Amino acid sequence: MKRRLFVYLSLFLVLALSSGVAYAEGKKKGKHMPKASSILYVCNCGDNCTCNTVSTKPGKCKCGTKLVAMHVVKIEGDEALLCTCGKGCTCKLDKDDPTKCGCGKPVKRVNIKGMYVCGCPDGCACNTVSDKPGKCKCGTELKKVE
Repeated sequence: MKRRLFVYLSLFLVLALSSGVAYAEGKKKGKHMPKASSILYVCNCGDNCTCNTVSTKPGKCKCGTKLVAMHVVKIEGDEALLCTCGKGCTCKLDKDDPTKCGCGKPVKRVNIKGMYVCGCPDGCACNTVSDKPGKCKCGTELKKVE
């Protein structure tokens, strides 16, 4: 019994160390994949906004306004539909009114051409968006939005 436990612990230790080394090597060579998310940062300077700034990171838009975090509720072609209630939002689209989020706030549509989204088949609900190629939260390869 003790011998079996020793063997299992030894195997665990070897696997843990080898995965840590592989991760460190990949990061050192720049192969560490970016973290994909369902949060986008968008310009929110009003209904007449022409900036159309969309980013995967916080910052400022072209007009100088601070970008606001919004939760992706759906991806339709080259547009992301966003709930405007903020970064911590877990809402989904309203079943009865696709222009509103489940919380009642309006949905904002933004163009995401040039970004990367989950490559799952139709019906995918991952809503993953990244500014670089990599893997989706579900493990599927991201595809570029053309």
